[in-house]
Amino acid sequence: MLTGALIMRRVGASLPLLPFLLVGLNLLGCRTPPLGRPAGGDFTAKGTDNLVLAAYSAPQEAFHRGVIPAFQAYWLQKSGRGVVVEEHYEASTTQAQKVVQGLEADVVALSSEPDVAAIENAGLITHDWKSAPLGGFVTTSVPIIGFRAGNPKQLSDWQDLTKPGVSIICPDPRTSGMGQWAVASIYGAGLRRSAARTGKPDPDSARDLLQRIAKNIVAMPASARDALTAFQEGKADALITYEHEALLMRLEGKAFPFTIPTDVISMQNPAALVDRYVDRHGNRELAQAFVEFLGTEEAQRAFAQFGFRPVKPELVTEFAGKYPKPAGLFDISYLGGWLEVYKTLLGPDGLWQQIAPRSPPRPTGEGACRLL
Repeated sequence: MLTGALIMRRVGASLPLLPFLLVGLNLLGCRTPPLGRPAGGDFTAKGTDNLVLAAYSAPQEAFHRGVIPAFQAYWLQKSGRGVVVEEHYEASTTQAQKVVQGLEADVVALSSEPDVAAIENAGLITHDWKSAPLGGFVTTSVPIIGFRAGNPKQLSDWQDLTKPGVSIICPDPRTSGMGQWAVASIYGAGLRRSAARTGKPDPDSARDLLQRIAKNIVAMPASARDALTAFQEGKADALITYEHEALLMRLEGKAFPFTIPTDVISMQNPAALVDRYVDRHGNRELAQAFVEFLGTEEAQRAFAQFGFRPVKPELVTEFAGKYPKPAGLFDISYLGGWLEVYKTLLGPDGLWQQIAPRSPPRPTGEGACRLL
């Protein structure tokens, strides 16, 4: 599994500023060291073009080992030119803030719509990125609960995370898109469970479920990748993370038992061209081609190989066996959309600010670098 925050690869509508308010003053500058690793290739035809990609941490392997090499081959065939891709990986909300603060990414691929909207609200994205096919989303995933071998705590659904004595690692919602999706998914599951019992969603029941799970959280690392590392180091009984993180572990031959909760949110992951930086770099054609390539069958298959659910309809059907649809799958619209989620759950007056764990024990090790 790659660990670098920066990798060099070369080969022949407005939402509130949710990410910035969540990050606040809590960025401690914890990150893995850059790799700066060029890969070989043929550059002799007409020279090379340059592209800067800023993405969230979880799809690092999918981009580096699957999607980018495929795009480089495509671009070489199309233009006769090689492509140097500078890759930056970071917790999604942190990454959005870095782009706004001057990381000159030509393309961003982030965990959720609010993180792209933060860049848009800063005036760096000026086109309607959501008018792209499939609404600008290039992959989907679902939250999962990872557990220890043999499942000693008998974890199978959200409710099981409320048991006394169960310790949980969850990415921090202030910096991580996965953390935000986790809060939304648990709250939504509480609404759906109460509706199944009484015929009507009950916000008090949803609050109770989220609050009882929050009490068992012992660590909230800055990103999903940091959370996975902390869990691998034995820091807790359970991990809330992306499905594709668990499937990547299995792809690499590592045991990683997990369960998909019954009621779970569909996490839609967007990508967009960053107009301000593309115009500054003069590579709009290349950047636009890369964004469009992410929706092609070739790229979607590469994403699926590394654990992401494809968005291309025909591939959704083809991969249904590998990615079964959870019985209680819902999307962000069930909660009223991101504006409502910000207001009721994640904003400064939202539920999470009232119930979030304070000063949990700090795990040691490189992967557990940031806690509340």
